[in-house]
Amino acid sequence: MAQMTMIQAVTNALDLELGRDESVLLFGEDVGQSGGVFRATDGLQKKYGDQRVFDTPLAESGIGGLATGLAIQGFRPVMEIQFFGFVFETFDEIAGQAARMRFRSGGRYTCPITYRAPFGGGVKTPEMHADSLEGLLLQTPGLKVVVPSNPYDAKGLLIASIRDNDPVFFLEHMKLYRSMRQEVPEEWYSIELGRANVVRPGNDLTVVAYGAMVHTAIKAADEWAKTRGIEAEVIDLRTISPIDIETIVASVKKTHRAIVLQEAQKSAGAAAEIVAQINEHAIYHLEGPVLRVTAPDTVYPFGLIEDEWLPTTGRVQTAFDAVMTS
Repeated sequence: MAQMTMIQAVTNALDLELGRDESVLLFGEDVGQSGGVFRATDGLQKKYGDQRVFDTPLAESGIGGLATGLAIQGFRPVMEIQFFGFVFETFDEIAGQAARMRFRSGGRYTCPITYRAPFGGGVKTPEMHADSLEGLLLQTPGLKVVVPSNPYDAKGLLIASIRDNDPVFFLEHMKLYRSMRQEVPEEWYSIELGRANVVRPGNDLTVVAYGAMVHTAIKAADEWAKTRGIEAEVIDLRTISPIDIETIVASVKKTHRAIVLQEAQKSAGAAAEIVAQINEHAIYHLEGPVLRVTAPDTVYPFGLIEDEWLPTTGRVQTAFDAVMTS
């Protein structure tokens, strides 16, 4: 075991997969000699050469097209979008091409592409860098969407993503890159995609979250337990497409109340889908409405006010109070 930050866990996973499988290629803007904006690919070009780890032009649509072409020819591309806010430029290649390739070709071709992208607030980035746009991806059949909350999960989920035979969008929250360390095995392991994790057990309330909001949920739950004696169960989704509704329903059947927490704006996101599925699968077990704690439905604000825009432990606790008294 080694103590790793999330960025180190990501680098370790990429290193292991490049060493294991020569069909794995890593490319994007500045990922080669510079090692990427956050140094996630630091040292990998020197170790594996510029035919397997290489820089691309600043053209996301071209990077996405390259990934699709390589994938249907038998490679396993790991493509970096430098910041998630730039996904619009390559969305046709992701949603219109790669995600439907297996269907379009009747199973003749697959697109085992891993799209890596940093995202998330709390670090005061410029416009278009922090946006949580995962809701755009959730309505794309054939595309898995992964959002780890800690270094251990980041490594295991990234390895599983690279080995998956269909495209996977792997989102890395910037605030988590170096804000925590965790024991992570240095050898290979994987975590099954589509399987959530109960990170805090409880019997009174279910809280569903992903990414950095998992830590907000745990902090709020810990404070709530100390001040109110109410124990919230926190579920880390890990994968938001597909959603592990079985784990969520099992928790709701035990607690009879639920809150869903996301950093993204309120409308048409992962939280809305989770609420809908809870209602479909567990409505007779609920003793009150399922509440959402999210950012407001506005454009992501400038850094000076983003702390007021992002969901906080205080807002989560307000939702706790509302759902427990409903």
